[in-house]
Amino acid sequence: MKDPSFLNSPRRILSLSKERATVSFTDPDDKVSGFPVSEEHGTKPSEVYGFVGSISTIMTTAVIYFVWAYTPEPWLRSVGITYYPSRYWALALPSYDMVNIVLAITFYIGLNFMATAPPTSFNTIYDEFSREHSLSQVSKEGDEQPIEPISDIGIHQVNSLMFNSAN
Repeated sequence: MKDPSFLNSPRRILSLSKERATVSFTDPDDKVSGFPVSEEHGTKPSEVYGFVGSISTIMTTAVIYFVWAYTPEPWLRSVGITYYPSRYWALALPSYDMVNIVLAITFYIGLNFMATAPPTSFNTIYDEFSREHSLSQVSKEGDEQPIEPISDIGIHQVNSLMFNSAN
């Protein structure tokens, strides 16, 4: 006979899906690298099937494309394939895709140039988010200085550091 306090333990897990109930004990403090231990390790079958399905679809499409593009027409007719697109599209579609990619990159770069202020504009140095350096008061007691708040370095300081240091 089992101890009644053992049966009422909150740490037991019952599995009634089988003929006989099984009891397993899990410890909530069991951890592997900071994460709780799960009953299932590894990838789920649906993830594997999705990955294999997507790769298989891409590879099958590529094989069919190359067979259609490089197989001579008499061979396709002898196999029974009589209805297929014109061979013009075997070169036209990849060419159109490459031109569209180049145009998209050019358009993106052009939009960035249009949105950027010219180099002679003061907006490249100061804008509404600029923060001037505030002078912190020196502590007389010798205490450590707190970290100064973040601020921009003024253009006059940059110029003096870059060009006056050579003197």
